[in-house]
Amino acid sequence: MTETAVCVGTFTAVKALWEVRIHKINEELQKEKEFRQRLLLVWEERAALAKLKEKVIHEDGRAILRIEEEEWKTLPSCLLKLVHLQEWQLHRTNLQKIPQFIGRFHNLVVLDLSRNSIESVPKEIGQLTGLQELLLSYNRIKSVPKEISNCVSLERLELAVNRSISDLPPQLSDLKKLSHIDLCMNQFTTIPSALLNMPNLEWLDMGGNKLRELPDAIDRMENLHTLWLQRNEINSLPETIANMKNLSTLVLSNNKLKDIPACMKDMRNLRFVNFRDNPLELEVMLPPCENTEEEEQQEMFGIEFMHMYIQESLKKKDLESCTSGSSPTIEAN
Repeated sequence: MTETAVCVGTFTAVKALWEVRIHKINEELQKEKEFRQRLLLVWEERAALAKLKEKVIHEDGRAILRIEEEEWKTLPSCLLKLVHLQEWQLHRTNLQKIPQFIGRFHNLVVLDLSRNSIESVPKEIGQLTGLQELLLSYNRIKSVPKEISNCVSLERLELAVNRSISDLPPQLSDLKKLSHIDLCMNQFTTIPSALLNMPNLEWLDMGGNKLRELPDAIDRMENLHTLWLQRNEINSLPETIANMKNLSTLVLSNNKLKDIPACMKDMRNLRFVNFRDNPLELEVMLPPCENTEEEEQQEMFGIEFMHMYIQESLKKKDLESCTSGSSPTIEAN
């Protein structure tokens, strides 16, 4: 009995010793594995940083990160080593996400991430108070964060061909320097109130959306000189459009307009319009040109067409008013 107990005790002790040794070996192997992983990560970051540095160019006194048609689905944190950058130009890189550390690039003046696969804009972008241009066209963005309103230096905002954006946060009206906005080919059904409250807005493209009408308050965009509204579903124009004294270019092709309001004849600064491919009720033909050069310059659905259409429309209304009036009667004595 004693010898058996000694043997069992010895075996148990040896087993425990081996378990301790195996545990220590496993710990050492795990530490070595983690060390190798960290070392690999360091080397990968160094390689990525070296590759990024090769993409930095200097133009017009700016440090610009320019990457075209390379695979960069995500941007590594080592990019923070280049926090002095003033401009990003990343096109067709299949970038899927704007990193949250974007807010630390306080020197950025231009952020151009067009033609990628970005689905959202982080709120940290609002920390870029010196940003002048934010170009995010041809992505997959579904909504616009209100934090963009903190980019107080923003002058140009492009969100064209994201196909899902349907509204803008009202806070964007705080951007007093914003003068150029491109929202074409999205899902807007009306002009957002944020735009109507931007008195310094000069250029707006909302073509290829689902606009059915223009708001009566459209004339609040008093400095607007260019308005693109092609390929929408607009069926009428408000009388207040005549109050847009600075408007020089108005494109309304491919809509559902049946008439051109007479008030537009008083828009003296209007230099270019396009009413092509609308179901206008009147058929108006421009008078023949005296020479080929004039004919080439004549825009069939342009300014001359607009004025002639309004003239013919007024004539028609006067004629209808005369014919619909009651005939005078002679009373018998």
